[in-house]
Amino acid sequence: MSTASSVADDIFRREGARLVASLAAHFGTHRLQLAEDVVQEALVRALQTWPYRGIPDNPAAWLTQAAKNLALDALRREQNWQRKEAQITVEQERWLTRDETADEPEISDETLRMLFVCFHPQLSTEAQLALALRTVCGLSPAEIGAAFLTSEAAIAKRLVRARQLIRDLRLPFVVPDASELPQRLDGVLAALYLLFNEGYKASSGDRLIREELCHEAMRLTRLLAAHPATAQPATKALLALMCLNAARLRARVNLAGEIVRLHHQDRSQWDARLIEEGILALGAASTGDLISSYHIEAGIAACHCLALDEASTDWTRILSLYDQLLILKPTPIVAMNRSVALARVRGPREALEALENIPNRHSLEAQYLYHAIRASFIAKLGHPAEARAAWQRAADLAQCDAEREFLQSQAQ
Repeated sequence: MSTASSVADDIFRREGARLVASLAAHFGTHRLQLAEDVVQEALVRALQTWPYRGIPDNPAAWLTQAAKNLALDALRREQNWQRKEAQITVEQERWLTRDETADEPEISDETLRMLFVCFHPQLSTEAQLALALRTVCGLSPAEIGAAFLTSEAAIAKRLVRARQLIRDLRLPFVVPDASELPQRLDGVLAALYLLFNEGYKASSGDRLIREELCHEAMRLTRLLAAHPATAQPATKALLALMCLNAARLRARVNLAGEIVRLHHQDRSQWDARLIEEGILALGAASTGDLISSYHIEAGIAACHCLALDEASTDWTRILSLYDQLLILKPTPIVAMNRSVALARVRGPREALEALENIPNRHSLEAQYLYHAIRASFIAKLGHPAEARAAWQRAADLAQCDAEREFLQSQAQ
């Protein structure tokens, strides 16, 4: 890939979702498809132009201006544009024509508004999350499907239905009233949680970690934690969880891009500043009567971050926290993760039995991590041939290159 193409691709990854949200904010959510289309077209033009004319001084501003111009051209081509032209406000015209080479002002409010719009109560819960992750967070249908343990086609259908409903209802682009806020905030937090997770451990591609997704999820969560209307205990707990996990990002891969497992990580590479921020946020989240799943997951992350070394990790405490989490969030994934802690406390035999008896286990059997965890238990029980087969099954299912290479090395 040429340098110009690489720059265009990188800018699109970082700016694409933000730009879609910004365009939708100004044109209305009923024009969401238009916003997505012109942003994609702007990228195509960048890929066609930059290799020959050179990379502009401000690539993000170039992409933004190109998308705006394409959007305005599309609107003018509409048959009824003349009737609607008078309805365009002076503010929108000013926004469309402003100089994008100037420093981009903070647009986080637009991004957050778009997130809250996605969680309109007239949309189903599944459609809300899929729409938020696709439109605002920029994840692909395949990546969203991995988060939901479902297919790319199923996610595509949810998105089509959600967009059609938004167009039909002309949902307003506003932050909900105070009475609606708790109902929508839960969904927004769930979307940011999944966005961070995709960055922390990518479901596909040539990179295990997509730091830009983690940083964007943390940026938006910090904004929510600082806003009086959304600074709920769950918001602060989610921020704590993100900080504590992000603190370990640099140590999770080596210079060759290979996975470094937790017990082999150089803890001096862990970010002490993020650990401190996470612990402080977790303390701030302790107010109130309700404990969310984010509180418990942050507690688990804190156990790892505060341990001086692998040997001093309090696995009994971690198992107890997973027991609590399983009550709040009785999903196959939580039960699977709990089995890892169970193995450290009670041994691999009991952990393997728990893993193989998870309710609705069939949803996990198409996931590489289930087979990788199972392989590790079987290996510890002294069955190398069966363990190698399980490692290979995990490698066959892995979509991320770094994970596939690691799993294949274990299968050797």
